[in-house]
Amino acid sequence: MRPDIPLDGERAADCIDIVIAVIRDADGRVLLVRKLGSDAFIQPGGKREPGERSLDTLARELAEELGLRLRADTARPLGVFEDLAVNEPGRRVRGEAFLVEAEGAPAPAGEIAELAWIDPRAPGGLPIARLSAHHILPAVLADDLRREARR
Repeated sequence: MRPDIPLDGERAADCIDIVIAVIRDADGRVLLVRKLGSDAFIQPGGKREPGERSLDTLARELAEELGLRLRADTARPLGVFEDLAVNEPGRRVRGEAFLVEAEGAPAPAGEIAELAWIDPRAPGGLPIARLSAHHILPAVLADDLRREARR
């Protein structure tokens, strides 16, 4: 049993479902964003609109927040991860993460205040949300190892 994932229905109902984009550059760094009013960096993405599919959510969020165009044909599921929500105290966040490629140069827009490209093996001193630091970045590294082992 993992202690970071609640088992009771009351806490699970307090969970925010989001879709997450893991975008890497040519050097293998991962893009993180910081929302206005937050100190923590997270992966880009967001909440689904009613009836919206996961990749449609990512396409919309990447366009609105970063000026990027999602290349949906490159999307690979990375996993579904859950932890404490960084921007909504007392709540949890459950993110469906995809490794994706996007076209364009990311620039902060909408609710995004800042961007950072980090090495997932050594993220440095940035304040990174638990979902990213404890789940998504380790999953990215595990994916790298699996892909390397197949070569």
